[in-house]
Amino acid sequence: MDSGDVLVAEYQGGHLLKFTGDIRVNLCGALDAHIEKIVSCKCVDDVMIDLLNADGLDSTALGLLAKLSIHCQRDRGFTVKVFCKNLNILRVFEAMGFYEIFTIFDKASDSKMNAMLEVLDIKSLPMSEIRHQVLDAHQTLAKLNPENDREFGDLITALKSDH
Repeated sequence: MDSGDVLVAEYQGGHLLKFTGDIRVNLCGALDAHIEKIVSCKCVDDVMIDLLNADGLDSTALGLLAKLSIHCQRDRGFTVKVFCKNLNILRVFEAMGFYEIFTIFDKASDSKMNAMLEVLDIKSLPMSEIRHQVLDAHQTLAKLNPENDREFGDLITALKSDH
């Protein structure tokens, strides 16, 4: 798998996140910071996640996306749209319970924001902050369904004991 990139764009209350390649924990610090920027903005009325060029997402990235979608549903009243054709990613979405928190499409968005995409600047984080993000992401996944709770319970316990 190729190392990945996260590209972002914003236009009139809409946000687009485009993932390319393999999205791993090393990208999640910047992704988490961008998600925090989105959720703190009062004028967000649409969020789209383009996974059409993504090869894979690790569980930390999945947890961050779940956190974003849960916030949008609970606090903003809309469902995040995901664009994805990758059968492996879609299987993971099904297993994780993501069809409950996302609207998933198998074709590209025709958003004007596609032309505005910029690569998200990746910064190195201290290990303690990475550990906190991994813990938070996995706790979010664990809350989605009982199978996720069983899957990630040991990891969550181990991460909590490191604090």
